[in-house]
Amino acid sequence: PLCTEAKFLSTLTLLTALLLCALGAPVETEVTDILAGDSSGEEEDVVTHGLLSASPFWGLILGATARHQKEFEEEFKSEMTYYYLDNYRFPAIPAGCPTSNFSKEACLKRLAEGLNTYMVLLMYVEQEYPNNAIVMEIKPYNIRLINLIKEKMKNPRLVTNMTSSQQEKLLSDLNNPIPFERKMTAHCILRQFHNFLRDGIVAVRKRERGRTSHEGLILPLLQTMNRQL
Repeated sequence: PLCTEAKFLSTLTLLTALLLCALGAPVETEVTDILAGDSSGEEEDVVTHGLLSASPFWGLILGATARHQKEFEEEFKSEMTYYYLDNYRFPAIPAGCPTSNFSKEACLKRLAEGLNTYMVLLMYVEQEYPNNAIVMEIKPYNIRLINLIKEKMKNPRLVTNMTSSQQEKLLSDLNNPIPFERKMTAHCILRQFHNFLRDGIVAVRKRERGRTSHEGLILPLLQTMNRQL
């Protein structure tokens, strides 16, 4: 019918305009006005579905590590501020993923290896603070996040895990005869782990944003066209 054909041509015209926009070409005012409307929310689901940055494990871990500040302040009272830990350093702090000049694959590799290292570092925290609620809560989520990151990689076999001897050496290097220093190291690990994850999800989201910036507009139109054909 002519009505159906007209709807199809109208949708096709809009899709073409969006593709031109993605390539940097100018578009007609009518198309710009249509895109200026509020998002229904359905498009957002299309964009975020399946993205690593949309995984709930980030929030589950960060929500737990965010409680660390309260634990620290309750233990040390007014002796020192929590943000003193930002200036405290310990051996083998995992390097994070830079926000630029790093491919997505290299970024995911660094994140996976960093999280593997933190699994060992959390063992040190457990030695100093047995049955710590935060550590017990985040460890299973951390393992699942590592596996998810590797699933998103093209070559997950490039991710290297620490050998048992490397783990033993790391824990040995962290050991200190001074009780206060051991406690500070344990708290610093939790603080740096929180920062690592916070910066990590920002880096991942930035790399995924470029791929999905136009999908949220184009994919719903493709679905509409398929329904009309």
